[in-house]
Amino acid sequence: MKNSLNKKLNNITNGKFMSKDFIIADAKDADMGGGVPAPGNKRDYKGRKLKQYKSLDGYIESIESMTKSGLVDIMLMSASNAERLVKKGLFKNSSVTPAVRMNDTSDIWGIRHGEYKKNLATPFRTAQIRSVKRFANLGLFSVTFSKNLKSDLEMLNAYRDFREEAIKFKLNHFLEVFNPQTRTGLNQLQLGEYVNDCILKTLAGQISTERPLFLKIQYNGPKAMEELSSYDPNNLIVGILGGGKGTTRDCFELISKSSKYGAKVALFGRKINLSEDQNLIVQTMRYIIEGMSSSEGVKFYHDKLKKKKITPDLNLNRDLQITDKILKL
Repeated sequence: MKNSLNKKLNNITNGKFMSKDFIIADAKDADMGGGVPAPGNKRDYKGRKLKQYKSLDGYIESIESMTKSGLVDIMLMSASNAERLVKKGLFKNSSVTPAVRMNDTSDIWGIRHGEYKKNLATPFRTAQIRSVKRFANLGLFSVTFSKNLKSDLEMLNAYRDFREEAIKFKLNHFLEVFNPQTRTGLNQLQLGEYVNDCILKTLAGQISTERPLFLKIQYNGPKAMEELSSYDPNNLIVGILGGGKGTTRDCFELISKSSKYGAKVALFGRKINLSEDQNLIVQTMRYIIEGMSSSEGVKFYHDKLKKKKITPDLNLNRDLQITDKILKL
């Protein structure tokens, strides 16, 4: 079966992008940042969220289900889960590309009772390229710029070392850039400008063989998204990360606005993993990209849940609300 990612990347870089070429990744790599809670809550036969967490097997099952659906182009996983599922043959006859989170900087450590996110993000990498390359050809590397010289130099040096090793082992990668997790004194507009400039400064010194295939960044409003996505549209492909779960309207509004202002990739973790029906929410995301409004998408999603006798986490009126301030700009 043809790899959908490569086909879509070719269409984008050759100026032939159409809505059907929008790339969606399911980020099932939460176990790289957390422990027992990472797979999300269990649900009963009616889809109602329980107070118990899924086991790792439950997380694996959701990865398998989404991959078999063919609704996504990339399945992002921890190295351990990717190795297990590639060896199992999950991706052998699939259009979905397996990808591995290659570093786990301190700002993704969602450890219970930990306080790591109160500090400046610090580089760290568990996964080893020479090991991952045995079963995967695509990795994610993440950086966070904090407006702190020492911290940002550490991030840039770690990324440079990663690229050198990735070239050696011929591993393709995409680059995730988080917003600072500590206070910067910047307003929302300035934050978007700061992150954009950090990204472009980082990429300017890279030749074609070491550049990321695309970016995964936080949505910082329409101006920042349009500014970055129009800077070098045929060579710099911009994608968005999902962030927190929020409402279903938040999910659909995010993909609607980001695609409107130039994003061509969406890499959602919690927005997919914590939903009532993971395959259905991705299917609806596809409809949003094709032109369905975010509010109509929520109504469609709830109607389908009802027909499947699945109880939604929020009633329709609450789920139609936009709760993320950045999406109101």
